[in-house]
Amino acid sequence: MLSSEEALNLYKKRNAYLQGHFLLSSGLHSEFYLQSALVLQYPHDAWLLCSSIAEYFKDKEIDVVIAPAMGGILVSYDVARALGQNIRSIFAERVDGKLTLRRGFTIDKNERVLVVEDVVTTGKSVKETVEVVRQYTDNIVGIGALVDRGGNFNPEGIDYFALIKLQITNYQPDNCPLCKAGIPLEKPGSRFIKK
Repeated sequence: MLSSEEALNLYKKRNAYLQGHFLLSSGLHSEFYLQSALVLQYPHDAWLLCSSIAEYFKDKEIDVVIAPAMGGILVSYDVARALGQNIRSIFAERVDGKLTLRRGFTIDKNERVLVVEDVVTTGKSVKETVEVVRQYTDNIVGIGALVDRGGNFNPEGIDYFALIKLQITNYQPDNCPLCKAGIPLEKPGSRFIKK
């Protein structure tokens, strides 16, 4: 199992721990961004990170690993693979702005489910994924993440493990010192966007 420092070093090695002025999917602004896709594009790195999450939950008798699309898909796949044979990996995706199961995915009421994500900021996508699972079963045995970048996510009553825990300050758009300093706002995965 990787330590938090070893895992963060993989992000740094792959230039996936970025500094600038970023618009997060939560709508918040931040000086730092962790682009998991740059690390997960290397199967060996993905395996090291995701098997560390699997190691934490190995005794939970998990049947299904689920993540919100897009960022969590590879995490779900590799965590399930590390947990062993016959563990399913599925994902929830947005339809009309709401997470749901598609593509014939379903969860049996008796299955034990692990929810995973690549990066947690506010925990909104994870909470939405938990709600999707609860439409099928209450057997949620845990939540795992590669990175918790805020340290404020606390899913009541569910075992939560983040491989990397950071205390990165996020800003509301109307109170962002990076905006006030005139630093161009970047939406990760795209070119600079206009404010």
